[in-house]
Amino acid sequence: MKGNDRELLLIDGMALLFRSFYATAINGDFMFNSQGIPTNAIHGFVKHLIAAVRAIGPTHVVCCWDMGSTTFRTEMFPQYKANRGEPPLELVPQFELVKEVVSAFDIPNIGVLGAEADDCIGTLTKQWETKMNISILTGDQDILQLLSEMVTVYLLGKGIGNYNVYTLERFQQEKGILPRQFIDVKALMGDASDNYPGVRGIGEKTALKLVQQYGSIEGILENIHLLTESQRQKLREHLDMLHLSRKLAKIYCDIPIALRLEEAKWEANEDKVQQIFDHLELKGLDKLINV
Repeated sequence: MKGNDRELLLIDGMALLFRSFYATAINGDFMFNSQGIPTNAIHGFVKHLIAAVRAIGPTHVVCCWDMGSTTFRTEMFPQYKANRGEPPLELVPQFELVKEVVSAFDIPNIGVLGAEADDCIGTLTKQWETKMNISILTGDQDILQLLSEMVTVYLLGKGIGNYNVYTLERFQQEKGILPRQFIDVKALMGDASDNYPGVRGIGEKTALKLVQQYGSIEGILENIHLLTESQRQKLREHLDMLHLSRKLAKIYCDIPIALRLEEAKWEANEDKVQQIFDHLELKGLDKLINV
C-alpha cells in the first residue's frame, strides 16, 4: 500500500513519442514549422506529459529513452526487434528535439548505451522504491514485472490522459501470479512485437496456466511428465529458445545510473518552457504550461 508523500514518475519516452507521432501521421499531419521540421510527435508528447503529471501528481519526474537499436539483447539474439522497420523520416529529427523539450521542463533525460528504456526504468525503480512511491507511464506490458506495493503502472490507453492502471493487487487478482513470474509467462508465450518466439504453439492462456500451476519454468520442466504429450514435445523442441526468451523478457535492474533525486524535482519554469515552444513553433500548447 502506497504511503509516502514523495512520488517519482518514470516515463517511457519512446512510448509517448511513437504514440504521439502515429496518432497524427495516419492523416499526414506532421505539423511542419517554418524551418521545415516536423513537430507532430513532440506536440503530442507534451500533451501526454502534462496530462500524466496532472493525473498522477508526482513530486519528481524522469524520462527514460532507448539509445539505438543495438543492445545487449540484440547481441544475445540478433533477430530481437528485427521485425521493426526504420523510423519514418518525419520522426527522425524529433528524437533529439523532444529531449530538448524535456530538458526545458527540467526533467532528466536518461538513457544508457546498450540498454533499453525499460532497463533504465527498472533500475531507477529498484533504486528508489524503498524510499518513495513509483509510478511508471508506458505502453509496454513487460513493465508489469516491476509492480510492487510501492509501484503502480499506467499503461497508455486511447487518447490522451486515459490509462489502464495496474497495482500489485490488481495484477495478482487478474493473473494469479506474482509480477516476477510474468517473466516466465513471457518466456513461454514469446512476444511478436519484440520478435522472439518463446515456445512455438504455447499461447498466453497456456503459458499463464502453466506458471500458475508450477510456479516457474524450472517447476514446469521438473513436472514435464505431468503435461500433455503435445506440451512436452513443444517444450523439448524449443528448450533453448525458452531459456533465451526468458533472458530477453527480463527487465534488468542493474544498469549504471546515478540519479540525484533533486535533479528530478518537478518544478517546471514556465518561461523556460515557453522559450522552447516558441523556438520550435509548437502552437497551441501555451495554455498547458501553467504547470
